[in-house]
Amino acid sequence: MSAAWIALCVASLLPAQEADAGFELRGTFTAALSQSQQLSASPRRDGPWNAGFRSVLYPVWKINGNWSVAGAWQAYSRPYFYEEFNTIGRGVKGDLLQAHITYARFWDKGSIALRAGQLSPAFGSFLLRYDDGDNPVIDMPSAYGYYYKPVSSRGLAGAQADVTLHRLDMRAQFLNSSPANRRSVFDTEQYGTWVAGAGYTIFQGLRVGASFYRGPYLHRQYAFYFPGEAHPRSQPGVGTGIDAQFARGHWNVTGEWQRFGMDYQRIADFRQHTGYVEARRVLHPRWYVAVRAGYLRASAFPGREIYDVVAGYRPNEKQIVKVGYQWQRGPAIRGTLGNTFTIQLVTSLRLISLARD
Repeated sequence: MSAAWIALCVASLLPAQEADAGFELRGTFTAALSQSQQLSASPRRDGPWNAGFRSVLYPVWKINGNWSVAGAWQAYSRPYFYEEFNTIGRGVKGDLLQAHITYARFWDKGSIALRAGQLSPAFGSFLLRYDDGDNPVIDMPSAYGYYYKPVSSRGLAGAQADVTLHRLDMRAQFLNSSPANRRSVFDTEQYGTWVAGAGYTIFQGLRVGASFYRGPYLHRQYAFYFPGEAHPRSQPGVGTGIDAQFARGHWNVTGEWQRFGMDYQRIADFRQHTGYVEARRVLHPRWYVAVRAGYLRASAFPGREIYDVVAGYRPNEKQIVKVGYQWQRGPAIRGTLGNTFTIQLVTSLRLISLARD
């Protein structure tokens, strides 16, 4: 288990590590079939079944031993993610998740990487496992997502530095907007946000970490910016979190706890805290089971508990079949309305691999 963000951001992306230069294109392709009463409830009012797809492409151009250009682009049918089941609309949507240039240096006991471009928020740890092939369950933890979530799953424009030294890994990031309210580089009212994080590998297989972000999150077209509110620049959004990962033998366990605050003047400040624990047990080289238990509490709406159980099967080295069930409990959830059953077929392929010395 890699402890450092740099392992994801640089080393795991570079094709043919022994080569000085090259190009690689990898892809993850997912077909999913879901059943949920959320699909037939207001406001969507469709049938209870939904078929969807998602593809994520990862192009990487390694210019030389230090410089590289990498990206991640996804296309998916809507609704695909669970949070879209109770929204209106269908179609196919595309997102540029990452597109950055990287300079990296590696030493025996350390490394440094500098990146600029479209970046995933360097907050928390789940975005390291955002790909369907890396996520042992099916849904995302409640803090992450696309619609009014405190940590956007989409990329933001910015710059980042990653440093590892012995067992310590650190990261610092500056983004054009808040992870709680992503703004495109073409949008008005972009206010910068700082993100920082660090982790320490106590021993091989056990890492603990913490992360933080702070910066203005409002803009005048935002659904929760009310008449008479203070200037968006003066209202900060703050996120703090701790995380841990443990791996030994057939077990992998990870967990996060996070707290978020969004300041207002016209209404009460918004506060939210959330957490989860996730465990995966390998039963056989082809089989695993995974569970995730999480909760969400907020000052402006009822909280809930979310539980996921998934069985995974690998018919070959390139594919995973997941069968999962999620149920939610909370004051605003009636009976099984928040429950979802899903079957996923995930295929990971190396589409192009060109390397030269």
